[in-house]
Amino acid sequence: MPAPRSGGRAEARRAAQGKGAGAADGTSAGRAAARRSAKPKKNVKKIVAWSAAGVLVLVAGAGGAIYYKLNANIKSFDADAIAADRPPEAKADADGNKPVNVLLIGSDSRGGNNSDLGGGEDGGARSDTTILLHVYADHKHAVGISIPRNAIVPIPSCKLPNGKWTKGGNDLFNAAFSVGGSDGGNPACTQNTVEKVTGIRVDHTMVVDFNGFAAMTKAVNGVDICLPKPIYEGDINPNLHKKGNLVLPQGKQTVEGQQALDYVRLRHGIGDGSDIGRMKRQQAFMSSLATKMKKEGLSPTNLLPLADAATKSLTVDPGLDSADKLLSFGLSLKNIDMHDLKFVTAPWRYRTQDANIDLVQPDANKLWETLKADQTIDGQNATGQQPDAGGSPSAAPQQAAPSTPPAPAGDASNASIKVAVYNGTLANGLAGKATDLLKGAKFTATTAGQAANTKYKTTTIEYSSSQKANAEKVAALFPGASLEPSSARGISVIVGQDFAAANGMGTTTGGTASATPGAQTPAAPLPTTVTNDARSADDDICANTTYGSGG
Repeated sequence: MPAPRSGGRAEARRAAQGKGAGAADGTSAGRAAARRSAKPKKNVKKIVAWSAAGVLVLVAGAGGAIYYKLNANIKSFDADAIAADRPPEAKADADGNKPVNVLLIGSDSRGGNNSDLGGGEDGGARSDTTILLHVYADHKHAVGISIPRNAIVPIPSCKLPNGKWTKGGNDLFNAAFSVGGSDGGNPACTQNTVEKVTGIRVDHTMVVDFNGFAAMTKAVNGVDICLPKPIYEGDINPNLHKKGNLVLPQGKQTVEGQQALDYVRLRHGIGDGSDIGRMKRQQAFMSSLATKMKKEGLSPTNLLPLADAATKSLTVDPGLDSADKLLSFGLSLKNIDMHDLKFVTAPWRYRTQDANIDLVQPDANKLWETLKADQTIDGQNATGQQPDAGGSPSAAPQQAAPSTPPAPAGDASNASIKVAVYNGTLANGLAGKATDLLKGAKFTATTAGQAANTKYKTTTIEYSSSQKANAEKVAALFPGASLEPSSARGISVIVGQDFAAANGMGTTTGGTASATPGAQTPAAPLPTTVTNDARSADDDICANTTYGSGG
């Protein structure tokens, strides 16, 4: 395990006033180098803002007409700052289904009242939290991709506040938001960078700062979180040089306002102190917040102050610059189920030459291609396209596929049995179907993605030597499945063509899946570096909230 890496805060300052990405106005490189070597100020909190705007979008339909009185609150950035050379827009299918990509940026701007919430002493703004939210064309699935702030990426030419454009060049990802050095940041530059890195068209960009985040958590009366160990003042601010008072206790709890900010910006004291662990906690927080708002709904009494405070702290692209546009977009996302809202981190690795991160290839490109194909990370086709309703009059009637027996009620002991589910065919969504079946029987099941072999005719259940009895309980859900001992730990279910046929999802012949009319060609199976760490919004809030050892 490599040593904990520093963030990208000092390096990101190089982008202020266009220096980080090569300003076109002839800025001296010497001054930039001097700034990089300067000793950082003491007592400046290591902070991170939160992309709560994404949750606002996902539940915007709950509030309806109150958005119309909020137009004056909303700020938008200059459309002229968006690059002219962009990836193509996604095309709608014959049914009008079209995916939407939303860039969610958490700003730690020191402007306004943000310094009172932990903004520190430095000017400017940074984007320590950035999530690319892909809403699939069926508008029933979505996935948020966290992009590490200190990943070295190509930053394209970006517009400065004075109207000039930078030259561009490789730099830290979060340096893009700092280009120009303004308190409001440079969301257009971050959008341009994401499009260059991913090849995906960003349809909308939303930036939320500390005030908006704190107001949202208070408006929902707090958000449930879980910590593997207690957190003290010295963990929040290492410059304190002492343990300090308890800030957040160990275990499950509900936080809002300042405590919520302390949780999502926390880097030290848990795991290896890296940004990777912090991103995992941010994903868990966003999942918990979205789940609570989706479950409880919002009354006008609590939605009005929420929307008022959030929009005052909200900066959007010109396509979302009014309350009715936000409302219309939010209404289009109301059918996303929390189990089908996923969060993953772009594939990454530590660099050997410095303290930063590289995106791993070809894994990252496979992820981008999966999104472009509107295929979920567990292999489902979410284009929204459906098989043709009718058939040829002369076609022979098809025999109905056998039905899968309903899941048994399951007892509480099943919850301690963990099962990884793989798709052993090319039928889209099969692993997710099996995962739901297992969860219905109270097993703790996780969709792990595509199996290495996609020609399984019969569902196979692999188990370690100590798991035979548990594997037999799992097998009861899959009639005809074969049980095979394995040297791997735990229990894995590899669903085959028999399970696909039982669920009317088609079978494979010669390794080729029966096609759904009009469906896009599936992307290559995603690597385990993506699928193994995926979080569903309805996952246990105590799971997958840290990275590495120590702390």
